[in-house]
Amino acid sequence: MKNLFGYLFVITFAISFLACSSDPISESSDTDSLLRQALNSNGGLNDFVLPESSQFDLIPQDPKNPITKEKVALGGFLFHETALSIDAKEPGNKKTFSCASCHHAAAGFQAGTFQGIGEGGVGFGLRGEGRTPASLLIDVDVQPVRSPSAMNGAYQPNQLWNGQFGATHLNKGTESNWVEGTPIATNKLGFEGLETQAIAGMSVHRLNINEEILKMGAYRNLFDVVFPEVPVQERYTKFTAGLAIAAYERTLLSNKAPFQEYLRGNLNALSEQEKQGAILFFGKAQCVSCHSGPALNSMQFAAIGMGDLVDCPEPTVKTKPNDPANLGRGGFTKNPEDNFKFKVPQLYNLKDSPFYGHGSSFRSVKDVLVYKNKAIRENNNVPESQLDERFKPLHLSLDEINALEAFLVNGLYDPKLKRFVPQSLPSGLCYPNADIQSRIDMDCF
Repeated sequence: MKNLFGYLFVITFAISFLACSSDPISESSDTDSLLRQALNSNGGLNDFVLPESSQFDLIPQDPKNPITKEKVALGGFLFHETALSIDAKEPGNKKTFSCASCHHAAAGFQAGTFQGIGEGGVGFGLRGEGRTPASLLIDVDVQPVRSPSAMNGAYQPNQLWNGQFGATHLNKGTESNWVEGTPIATNKLGFEGLETQAIAGMSVHRLNINEEILKMGAYRNLFDVVFPEVPVQERYTKFTAGLAIAAYERTLLSNKAPFQEYLRGNLNALSEQEKQGAILFFGKAQCVSCHSGPALNSMQFAAIGMGDLVDCPEPTVKTKPNDPANLGRGGFTKNPEDNFKFKVPQLYNLKDSPFYGHGSSFRSVKDVLVYKNKAIRENNNVPESQLDERFKPLHLSLDEINALEAFLVNGLYDPKLKRFVPQSLPSGLCYPNADIQSRIDMDCF
């Protein structure tokens, strides 16, 4: 059993000896001094340091689902396991998709295309950009908004663009919206967002556990090790699988990005232009007013007038102008004041999937920066009165925009996300997809 756990996740959970001092940066230039001042004015350097993925005690976690090495290893298998798609509506789609179909490392743990596709998708490409619907006539498993990144999700206790998943934090007081018979009812289990979303997602995305899977590569033994306190008749279920997946997702931290290395004391980790961009991020541009904390995200919801997925120039599936998803937080809370407000996303590894905004309406980080600099809404369905007060012209020069872009694209890029991906699955199947075209694309047979 020890060999089995070590076999696949030894790299991911290697013990880190990096220590975060209270004052890791010693200025070597005026730029370093200015960046240090900008960071200190927003709480301090350590407020932005991500822990190592093996430092479970430093990772935000649900007390009802404590992180263990064994649970994370099991969750990593299940997250990528195409064998779980046994509840696919079309027989030919069984054992062809996984959680990672829409949240894979090659795309920064989001979809590599403008709309994530689980069941009913074919192909992969290099980073998921080649995945397309097999047919518009089948019940394709897609979402009406762009797939958010699963990375750094530990720093958001409520999940999805509208924050509907999770019984804690901002969702206290929303119990009347946890309608029985809907995925949101999973909130009644009392878990935080990652756990709730993972448990609900098992059913929503047609994933399950059966006896055949339990026999694959000692899956049964893995569940026994991770959940010994759970009665046997309840141990091998969507519920426990969801808890394991959530534990794994909490360790998906972009702690190898240059900015993280810089915060830990390596002043050469960022280029001069990237440092200037960081100074703008934490200063004049005030990006930090929304994107804060170690993951540069937050639990804020803001209306900044971006387009919806239904308006995407590429052909989308199962999107419509009147979809409640287009209302953002308001579509969940039913509070008109929340309409068109979407959760602030994390900012690491943006260039891995070149689609931005909840509706994939932008194709580059620079396009987003220009949009925010001008502060002219692109979505006329969003009333001017609903726009966030911070959505106003920034008066940044082209050089300043370029510096911000350099920081966001390169300074926040973790190049080693493959460390979170298993070398193989207990089932022996291809992943993150196992349809014929994906196997051809990935040379997996």
